[in-house]
Amino acid sequence: MSFSSEVKEELSRKVPKARHCQAAELAAIISMCGGVMIAGDGSFRMKIQTENLPVARKAFTLMKELFNIEIEVSVLCHEGGRGRRIYAILVGNHEDALCVLKATKLIDRHMEIMENLSIADNLLLQRTCCKRAFIRGAFLSAGSLSDPKKSYHFEIVCTCMAKASQLAQLMNSFGMDAKIVCRKKYFVVYLKEGSQIVDLLNVMEAHNALMDLENVRILKEMRNSVNRKVNCETANIHKTVSAAVRQIEDIEYLKNRSDFEELSDQLKEVAVLRLANPDATLKELGQMLSPPVGKSGINHRLRKLCNLAEELRGSKEEKHYD
Repeated sequence: MSFSSEVKEELSRKVPKARHCQAAELAAIISMCGGVMIAGDGSFRMKIQTENLPVARKAFTLMKELFNIEIEVSVLCHEGGRGRRIYAILVGNHEDALCVLKATKLIDRHMEIMENLSIADNLLLQRTCCKRAFIRGAFLSAGSLSDPKKSYHFEIVCTCMAKASQLAQLMNSFGMDAKIVCRKKYFVVYLKEGSQIVDLLNVMEAHNALMDLENVRILKEMRNSVNRKVNCETANIHKTVSAAVRQIEDIEYLKNRSDFEELSDQLKEVAVLRLANPDATLKELGQMLSPPVGKSGINHRLRKLCNLAEELRGSKEEKHYD
């Protein structure tokens, strides 16, 4: 089972206690994967159709909790085969379908079905708890979440811009930064920040999935931290070795000239130490002196030796040019 499926399985078993929250979540499910059929005599039938068992189970549970109506449930094999199933929940009675649509605010006071089954009355989503329930229902019906071990990506696919904008607004009311992108004929509301996905799982009350995701994030952060330290140490070692090689080359150059004997005792002492200890750090070289010298003092003396070698090389090149 994928991580996204695990989250949906957990959310499908989370049934709000308050009726207004139940209505908000059911409204999201109907809006995302439901439809209304109008007969020639003007009567309504409402149908929810999904390939996701947790969605069907949640829709059925919410309807049973909210309404004392007759609900037909059917399971069909997908036309493409491969063992995939389509779960259908049908409210065939006109009065029952009307009752559901009114409770979920998917029909206005003039008995007109809202375009694309968008929410007709924002009073349904005034409470924070109802906003949580609506987002939960929308994700259950049309959302997906990537495996956090690979990447962080949360999205909910909407059939129209109005739904996507409303959903993004609801998510952003909880401090998210949800974005919308057009993908073919759909509008996708998405998040890509791991910390925001964790916060949204908390909003939807998927606490088990939240803990799993946090554990993955902690392990990733630890690995990244270790990698950064290793890379930093490797770079420092490379830098130290390169500097030591240049210093030894410059000291060897000075030793092959008579100028070396004219150096001060401090510079000659450091030069001899560096040649004898090519792998030693500046701090280690300083501790070998008597009295010991700090890292900055050793660095200063070695820099003077290198500068002197560069000057002598430069003067030699000038004479050769002349």
